[in-house]
Amino acid sequence: MAENKRTEAEPAKEVTPGKKGKLKLIIMLVIILILAVVLSVVGTLWFLGDGFPGLGSDKDKADAPAEEVFVPSSYVSLDKALVTTVQADGRQRYAQVFLALEAVNPQALAAAQLHLPLIRSQLITVLGGSDFNELQTPEGRRDLAVKMLDTVNQVLEQEGEPPVKRVLFRNFVVQ
Repeated sequence: MAENKRTEAEPAKEVTPGKKGKLKLIIMLVIILILAVVLSVVGTLWFLGDGFPGLGSDKDKADAPAEEVFVPSSYVSLDKALVTTVQADGRQRYAQVFLALEAVNPQALAAAQLHLPLIRSQLITVLGGSDFNELQTPEGRRDLAVKMLDTVNQVLEQEGEPPVKRVLFRNFVVQ
């Protein structure tokens, strides 16, 4: 009987190692699969150049220039037109310009509103000193806008205020 029990126990031992071998195979396949997924993610991050999250050096971030933040422009319109005469071939011609000022800093527009009488006077002088034939061309108008911008910024600089960005023509009439 002892021999019968022994023969019955031996087949049981053989079945158990077979199950353990399959379990080890399944565990190894799962580990290999997880390792493959992790390596593919790490490889993708490395090849794309993004680096690894949480492992980036602060030195690189400090050396990199800060990204510029978009700041919308503000505008102020001059309610009254600049009206003056312009010389053309010995004749006096009429010029009328409606302007708007553009600035990134709202403080510059507030300063322009405060010093508007001085700015208007200077702008009328610039407009009156322009040549009629030049004012009829797009290049002449662009040059006039640059001259007016310089004039406005000179007045604001004299008063210790920040500069405006652009002078815009809302309406431009020469006759």
